[in-house]
Amino acid sequence: MKEGMHVVCGHCDSLVRLPSERLKDAPRCPKCHFPLFGGKPIDLTAANFERHLTRGDLPLAVDFWAPWCGPCIAMAPFYEAAARQLEPKLRFAKLNTQDEPAPAERYNIRGIPTLIVFRAGKEIARHSGAMDTGGLTRWLNSVV
Repeated sequence: MKEGMHVVCGHCDSLVRLPSERLKDAPRCPKCHFPLFGGKPIDLTAANFERHLTRGDLPLAVDFWAPWCGPCIAMAPFYEAAARQLEPKLRFAKLNTQDEPAPAERYNIRGIPTLIVFRAGKEIARHSGAMDTGGLTRWLNSVV
């Protein structure tokens, strides 16, 4: 096997190792058989946040949002469109700060939507405020 990548399954949270050249071949989780990349952000909770943050080798873009936030709701389809365009270059996730406040507090989220890109468990970039698909893809490409 050539260079391997670790990807955390967005459905069952299993850690999957696969050759990096297979990332674009629509790989599936060997445990739950769901696609590893579904073209939409995965939902994170306080329980699985750390695993996705530290165990996967891909950069992780997290949208900290809440269901009562108008700009968050307005940005959601653009964030999904960016996921369809950029996966598997990076992993897309959403964290509902109303239901899961602990990770938001840990990263000092003061306004939403806030997007943070992590690599190897460390924050590498942050943006607060809604963006359209073009703005998101430009910003994310500049980060990774």
